[in-house]
Amino acid sequence: MLDLNDVAMFVEVAGCGSFAEASRRLRVPSATVSRRIQQLEVQLGTRLMQRSTRKLTLTGAGLAFKERCSPAVLELMGAGLRQVTESQEPSGVVRVAAPASFFKFFKMEWVNAFLDEHPLVKLEFVLSDRVADLIDERIDIAFRGGPLADSSYVARKIFANYGGLFASPSYLARHGEPNTLRELPEHHCVITPPDAGNFATWRLEGPDGDEEDVKVKGRFISNSQDVLRQAACAGLGIAALPSIIAVGDVESGNLIPVLPRYKRAGRGLSVIYTSRQQLPQAVSAFIDMAVKKLGQQEWGGTTSCSSEAPKIQVGAGRAPIVLPRTQYGLRDCVKI
Repeated sequence: MLDLNDVAMFVEVAGCGSFAEASRRLRVPSATVSRRIQQLEVQLGTRLMQRSTRKLTLTGAGLAFKERCSPAVLELMGAGLRQVTESQEPSGVVRVAAPASFFKFFKMEWVNAFLDEHPLVKLEFVLSDRVADLIDERIDIAFRGGPLADSSYVARKIFANYGGLFASPSYLARHGEPNTLRELPEHHCVITPPDAGNFATWRLEGPDGDEEDVKVKGRFISNSQDVLRQAACAGLGIAALPSIIAVGDVESGNLIPVLPRYKRAGRGLSVIYTSRQQLPQAVSAFIDMAVKKLGQQEWGGTTSCSSEAPKIQVGAGRAPIVLPRTQYGLRDCVKI
């Protein structure tokens, strides 16, 4: 008779695609997990997995066995986990991967309140504009903007915020303001690393919903959105930025919307994690808090939520600019 623990370990490893990650989730040494699965293969008389130092894949027999066993095993494990943890407080370390500019819009007081509410939880933030590998880097939760490339993860969309083009008052005073998209290539831009032709491509959506690609150049290049924001504030050029990290500088007058009738769609924010199954209470609690707090925000800021949009004076003698309310995602906030 097969040992249910061995079968459960196999299902966990197959779901994670990694002995190390399964070991972390099961809180069992990796060597033990490997040995128990080898025992299971001996009992079944067939190889279930192909292993290498960098990769693990299921054999045909392993895939068939997983499909037959997974529903029952996951239900049993879930029932046992609920029985054990219903009376327990969330605890443990939650590793969170997020963009470098994350705390420009995620409020530290939310973190403080969460830690006060859950005294047994520790939060570890890994901030980078590089896309983290959740399994290899032991990440519990990741916040990502734009389209999601890896469909194997679970994703909850928090909001569909838009981006736009921005420049500082000093840049516009020196170089003027473009009136059409065709004038953008003539301007200095601060850009992400360009393509082989030394251009960066900005896809912009016009007021009629049509999209157009504009190729721009710049002498200041960075892979960090927050660094591009700082460069734009310093007058180095026009930047294409997510509204959630630009709105504070717009309200303070450090940045001015450029060609405000155009926007960069698809720059929303999602929270992703590896699986819905056996999600630790601490991880689940942080996800719920983050989705609630971020989903409640109106990303135009409190000033632009008033009945009259804010007016910002740019340069001596220049007429005030009225910021359009929908440019900053006020109409587009999505609460999941």
